[in-house]
Amino acid sequence: MAHPPLTVEQPDELSPLDYLLFRGESRPATRSAFLDLEILDRPADWTMLHEALDRASRVVVRMRQKVVTPTFPVTSPRWVIDPDFNLDYHLRRVALPAPGTLRQLLDLAEVTLQSPLDTSRALWEALYVEGLEGGRSALLMKLSHAVTDGLGGLALFEQLYDAQRDPEPRPLPPLPIPRDMSGDDLLRSGLERLPETALSAYWNALGGVAGTVGRLIRRPGPTIANTVGFTGSALRALGGLPAEPSPLLRRRSLVSRTHVLEVPLADLRAAAKAVGGSVNDAYLAALCGGLGRYHEALGVPVDALPLAIPVSLRTGDDPASGNRFAGVTIAAPMSETDPAERMRLIRYQVIARRSEPAIDLIGRFAPILSILPDAALLPIAERVTSADVQASNVPGYAQETFLAGAKVERQYGMGPLPGVAMMAVLVSRAGTCTVTVRYDTASFAVPDQLEKCLQLGFDEVIELGRPRARPRSRTRARSGPRQAAKRGSS
Repeated sequence: MAHPPLTVEQPDELSPLDYLLFRGESRPATRSAFLDLEILDRPADWTMLHEALDRASRVVVRMRQKVVTPTFPVTSPRWVIDPDFNLDYHLRRVALPAPGTLRQLLDLAEVTLQSPLDTSRALWEALYVEGLEGGRSALLMKLSHAVTDGLGGLALFEQLYDAQRDPEPRPLPPLPIPRDMSGDDLLRSGLERLPETALSAYWNALGGVAGTVGRLIRRPGPTIANTVGFTGSALRALGGLPAEPSPLLRRRSLVSRTHVLEVPLADLRAAAKAVGGSVNDAYLAALCGGLGRYHEALGVPVDALPLAIPVSLRTGDDPASGNRFAGVTIAAPMSETDPAERMRLIRYQVIARRSEPAIDLIGRFAPILSILPDAALLPIAERVTSADVQASNVPGYAQETFLAGAKVERQYGMGPLPGVAMMAVLVSRAGTCTVTVRYDTASFAVPDQLEKCLQLGFDEVIELGRPRARPRSRTRARSGPRQAAKRGSS
């Protein structure tokens, strides 16, 4: 496997969005950490694993950096290479008690993800787990969203993987030079540069106004139309949810559970192709089918519920660290029993939302939001994260990968629960899609029923891609569809 060099000199300033995510780490409802769970076909070589993470932290310096905030906000917070960085703090090892089932591993991952990160250190932790049944092992890698988003995380993990089980040794890069900087040091530095910073901000603002005036003179029609279009888009984004929240999913707690399913990528792709959609459309249609069934089973059917979808804004020039995403919310169809029609309804809404000029509205307002006190910021955060469900789709690696002498058999993505009742993450890797569903047990009070309904939702969508398959109504599908998707062990 190629190991592309990542620049050691990454931007020191936290972007406003990254700082918002960093501040959220202090409260359970706004914590943004996500966890990558990888199951290995055999025990990893501990020395090789330790060296792999050491190497990655020297190349991707964000893994050795902590956040330093000024004692008074006269300048931006900074990423600073931690002089007290200790890899043995960030990388630990444990063993599961017998029999070492997937259910035990998921429960351990839940506790790991729910535990707060130490914000005075680099914002990641890794837990190597031995004792899985079948002689396997696992690696749990937890990162704050302030470090990177899901796609950026994939680029970071490339530094850990090998293309073969017994790779040639690689030399360790030099250690990054640490900086011993406090909040007071950052404050003094910011005060010294305050005149220069203020002047720069003035000229930038003046340049922005001049640019707008110039566009109005040269192309008045398109410029006014673009401005009006963005304003209308922003009003739509701020105008409320596209569907009423579900009455079943109102409660929030600190207790969550993780459930996983597996679907062959070829089957999901065939189902999408049969309807003229994408893999993401098929995934969301299956998820909505399961959620609709759950509401029906509990006697509270709903037509739709608000479902949030992160949209990547990354380009090829963006560094692996940092966040480049926005969020859109659709009215997820719950009452539509035809999975093909459900897929079309979802596709139409997603395309429309992605094309909104104000899609990155939170990113645009992040500089203002990041300086608000917590008392003012929390109500805004609650409004932004007021959807019932969030669903993410992260493309993985098409080829086999190895880690410290062991092959990565499965990869599961566990996302945060930022005020939502459920977070679902699909990861496609080496021909298999894993769907990892974290849900608040106060919102979804009947776990067995939920997990059964989710299975049926994926089964009926997969049937769309079968030869001569006809779309099944929800009543017919409930009577016992073929088990097209593999249930996670419980």
